[in-house]
Amino acid sequence: MTKTISVAIGADHGGYSLKEELVPWIRSQQYQVTDVGASAYNAADDYPDFAILVARAVSLRQVDRGIIICGSGVGACVAANKIAGVRAAICHDTYSAHQGVEHDDMNVLCLGARVIGIEVAKEIVNAFLTAQFNAAERYQRRLDKVLSLEKDTGRGK
Repeated sequence: MTKTISVAIGADHGGYSLKEELVPWIRSQQYQVTDVGASAYNAADDYPDFAILVARAVSLRQVDRGIIICGSGVGACVAANKIAGVRAAICHDTYSAHQGVEHDDMNVLCLGARVIGIEVAKEIVNAFLTAQFNAAERYQRRLDKVLSLEKDTGRGK
């Protein structure tokens, strides 16, 4: 039996090894996982290529959440946030991972493989995937303001 949350995951060369360790673990937690690549280590690949694949899958609602891994998490986060409907954040601790979902409706988690190891990554991913948005008035009001910014800049749907 799979959980209702589906996840797209992608990584460039900087995050490839961590992604390869995380994918089977996430699947073992009964999530539906779509691995968008890289499918092999390639030192010449570029993080935006994989960040955009994950971000578009989330934006188009092909999956519920996304995880992108690069060396630091920064580049992946910058690229993912260019896609309308994506609220990506770098999280290297469990508090930020669950709070980002609960208060800000974060839907893409960015990780830096050169910053954290596999065990911490598992804890962060678990915190991210098990969290749910808290639709209390103050959080919804703030989210609506963020969504309005997206529309004002012409990137909204």
